[in-house]
Amino acid sequence: MQAHRFCCNVFSSARAMTFSVLLLVAAFQWPCPLTAAPVLVRFVEGLTHGFLVLRTLNGVFIASGDLLQLGRGREVESRMVFHFKDGSLFDETVVFTQQRVFTMKSYHLVQRGPAFSDDTEISLERATGKYHVKTKAHKNGKEEVLDGTLDLPVDVYNGGMVLTVAKNLPKGASETVHTVAFTPTPRLIELELVPVGEHRVLVGELAKTATDYVFKPKLGVGLKLLATLLGRVPSDSHAWIVTNEAPAFVRFEGTLSITGPVWRIESTSPRWPD
Repeated sequence: MQAHRFCCNVFSSARAMTFSVLLLVAAFQWPCPLTAAPVLVRFVEGLTHGFLVLRTLNGVFIASGDLLQLGRGREVESRMVFHFKDGSLFDETVVFTQQRVFTMKSYHLVQRGPAFSDDTEISLERATGKYHVKTKAHKNGKEEVLDGTLDLPVDVYNGGMVLTVAKNLPKGASETVHTVAFTPTPRLIELELVPVGEHRVLVGELAKTATDYVFKPKLGVGLKLLATLLGRVPSDSHAWIVTNEAPAFVRFEGTLSITGPVWRIESTSPRWPD
């Protein structure tokens, strides 16, 4: 009789524990209401061809890059490309509009080569919310394809468009927007843009003041726990922007992929070979 009562207690506890776990998982996956406010356009983007260099935090050269921006009717196409010394490629394109507020219309990313853990192609469309993710692991050659839709708020900004948004913040102002983190499963998260100080930079011999913005992913308790278990917690990033009169990007420190190392992107100038 005591054994029977003990077994009943065990099974009751197991059922309660299972139910609690299911509730916890459901809470993590349940869509929470999102308050969204797109960032106002203070400086209109236009025709641009910037030259970039990618380095480690110790200053070791990794890749040469270009920032290409073209107007296509009412839309702007912004493309950032890096060609690595080891043959790897990072090619990111964001299409957006800038009628009073910045609105991302589409996002496309291709990264491949030994600089990354996986070969990856990602596409995301605002109009339909459709996403497509294709990955191939270098370690074992395993391929994975994900297709689906997301309910995107109006203040979603991915990739290099976050720098554009930061350039348009009033001096000293912070802002919280949304971004889609691909792990490779897409996760809609909040991203806080906060000015944390100013630094003196030199352009030739002329001194300028750059504002240091930190980009802080805000995962929430549930998603942070899941990301920690998967080893895919996105790190904070920093961007330095000269804000005198017309704002200009001068440096970025962060990852190009969720699990990648922290690298440094800087603008550079063409030079004549020796």
